[in-house]
Amino acid sequence: MTSGTDAPAFEEYASDAWPSLYRHAYLLTGNHADAEDIAQQTLLKAYRSWSRICRSDSLEAYLRRILTNTFLSARRPKKRRFELLTDTPPEHDSTPVHHGPEDRLMLWPYVKSLPPRQRVVIVLRYYEDLTEQEIADTLGCSRGTVKSQAHRALKALRAAMGSERADGRES
Repeated sequence: MTSGTDAPAFEEYASDAWPSLYRHAYLLTGNHADAEDIAQQTLLKAYRSWSRICRSDSLEAYLRRILTNTFLSARRPKKRRFELLTDTPPEHDSTPVHHGPEDRLMLWPYVKSLPPRQRVVIVLRYYEDLTEQEIADTLGCSRGTVKSQAHRALKALRAAMGSERADGRES
């Protein structure tokens, strides 16, 4: 645990960082409850090592890496997660495609369907606007791995969107 002198600095940082952590967690998980859980787990892990973390060159990058690793760890096959299945698929909006911030919302159901590591790369690259190197640093991998994960994810997104258009569900 950290000493009492570190706690106020951590509390102040945690309060300031919460909106960004929560947004990032929500983009990864796709729901509010899991986003809050992962963001809280991230802050708990950060608190336990705050005396070391607070000396980091980039606290934001350090916490983003903790959050990303926490998300990926929770998605490993060793744990069983149950999802509510329904007989009716979600309704799709048939409004014309716009090129702007709305596109991110329209793409979100497809992004959520990607495998966790591909979803992380897409979220960090296109929702958080990080560079390939920043993503590689966050994931602890090479830029080449980031590029290949992004390539696979974009290919899967195009295929999913193309098959939906072919089925006549999208105009």
